[in-house]
Amino acid sequence: MKCAVAADHMQAACSRDKILSTPLNSPAVVGTIHSVTALREALRLQAGLVDFLEVRVDHFVADLEPLRRALPKLRAPLIITVRHPLEGGAGDLPLARRRALYMEFLPFGAFIDLELRSLRQLQSVRDSAGARGVRLIVSHHRFDITPPLEKLHAACRAAREARPEVFKVATLTRTAGDVATLLSFLATAKTPPALSAMGMGDFGKASRLMLARAGSVLNYGFLGEAQLPGQWPARLLRQRLSEIL
Repeated sequence: MKCAVAADHMQAACSRDKILSTPLNSPAVVGTIHSVTALREALRLQAGLVDFLEVRVDHFVADLEPLRRALPKLRAPLIITVRHPLEGGAGDLPLARRRALYMEFLPFGAFIDLELRSLRQLQSVRDSAGARGVRLIVSHHRFDITPPLEKLHAACRAAREARPEVFKVATLTRTAGDVATLLSFLATAKTPPALSAMGMGDFGKASRLMLARAGSVLNYGFLGEAQLPGQWPARLLRQRLSEIL
C-alpha cells in the first residue's frame, strides 16, 4: 500500500512539474471538481481526457477527508481554488478559513486561483505559492452582467500587477452582444498574462466554444453535475473543441 501511495505522489509530481515548465499557449480543458460525485468521476478519468482539474476546496469543507485521500491519485495537474463567497464560493467561508485551506492544499497544486478582490488579503498565499513554484490565476466573476469592454481591460490591468500566469474572467452572457464583448476583450487585451474568458447563462455554451477558438487558454467544463447554466460537461467540451480547433 505504501508503494502504491508513493507511486501516486510521484505521478502527480511528474504531471505538475511538466505543466509548470510548459507555457500556456493553446486552449486547455479544465474539469471542475465541486462535489463528491465530481470527485468520483475525476478519479475514473483516463489521463489526457482533461488538461487540468480544478479542485473547488470550498465545496468540501464539511468533510475534507475524501479530498485529502483523492488528490494524490488524480491524473491531471491541479488548480486549487477556495472561492470567495461573493464570487460563487460555497459555505460563506471567512478570510482566515480560506487562507488556511489554500495553505493546506497548496502543495498539490500546479496553479492556485485567487480572485482579483482577494489578492491583497491573500498575499501570504501568493508568497507561499511563488516559493513553491505554483503558478497564479487571477480571476474575476460577474454573475449579473458582462461589464463593458473598458471595465474588463481595467480589471486585467489591475490583475497584471500581481504577475499572474493567467487572468480569467467569467460573466453572465444574456445576449450576442455580451459574447461579442468577451471576444473583443480577448482580441484587444495586452498580454501577458494569458487570458481565459467564458460566458454563463443563455449564451454560455456557445460562448465557451467561440472564446476557446479565439484564444481562451483555460476552458472549464463540469464533472458530475453542472453548477451553473451554460456549462459543458468536460468530456463533451473536449470533443467539441477537437472539432473546431
